[in-house]
Amino acid sequence: MVAVDDLSFSIGSGEIFGFLGPNGAGKSTTIDILLGYVAPTAGHATVLGQDVCDNFAPTRNRIGILPEGYGLYDRLTAREHVEWVVRTKDAADDPNTILERVGIADAADRRVGGFSKGMSQRLAFGMALVGDPDLLLLDEPSSGLDPTGIQEMRKTIRELADDGTTVFFSSHVLSEVEAVCDRVGIMSEGRLVALDEIDALRDQIGGSARLTLSLESPPRSLELERLRGVRTVAIDGDTVSVDCRSGAEKVDVIKHVDDRAAITDIVSEEPSMEDLFNRYTEGTHSETDRQILEVPQ
Repeated sequence: MVAVDDLSFSIGSGEIFGFLGPNGAGKSTTIDILLGYVAPTAGHATVLGQDVCDNFAPTRNRIGILPEGYGLYDRLTAREHVEWVVRTKDAADDPNTILERVGIADAADRRVGGFSKGMSQRLAFGMALVGDPDLLLLDEPSSGLDPTGIQEMRKTIRELADDGTTVFFSSHVLSEVEAVCDRVGIMSEGRLVALDEIDALRDQIGGSARLTLSLESPPRSLELERLRGVRTVAIDGDTVSVDCRSGAEKVDVIKHVDDRAAITDIVSEEPSMEDLFNRYTEGTHSETDRQILEVPQ
């Protein structure tokens, strides 16, 4: 069985790239290849200008990693964890500054065994920031964080990207991906089935597709079901909700209703990140080039 097949993409400097896919889609294998832990059986992967199969260890020190299944040492303090990463990377970071940045400076000398999931996640994120990495690889980074923690992490990620750090962001929390990422790649069954900006992906599946119309006095029948591209129609009092296949068909719906009733309000909704994810992973695969992965210098 092939875990990842015909995968090709590149990521620009300072870009926040979202990497999505259901369980078993090949995301973890791709991440392992990018980190040099698994060698591709065909093609090549280049990270920060270095082939991952050719003396990649020095380059790995330029990468900050927050893995999903990380482990911390219960008997060590938060400060000791950060100090260990500083020594390992031969970095010049001040542990207090790192802990302050991720919001747990007041717990610097507490043993990690007593930390909540959210505090542990903040610490792991801080450890990933040591050495001012050129590439930050985050796997489910908001796991265990409360809304404030998520907002703070999102702000830090954007600041890092603005300073030129490339961020590779893998998550099942689709709202987080939509809120922070410049582009997304969607994996399904080992293949890359979508790669673009989120708005462009919406356009590819038909753009905005949901309309809610408020009417001054609804007629007895609108006969919207007859229009091409109309999927469902729901009428509740003076409110009409219509699902269409594309933005162009929404225009037809508005014109059709406007000829028969006075429209007092129009709400147009775009497909959510969940809609995009489901649409792109439900079956068909797009054609991609040979297996080449590139993250910039």
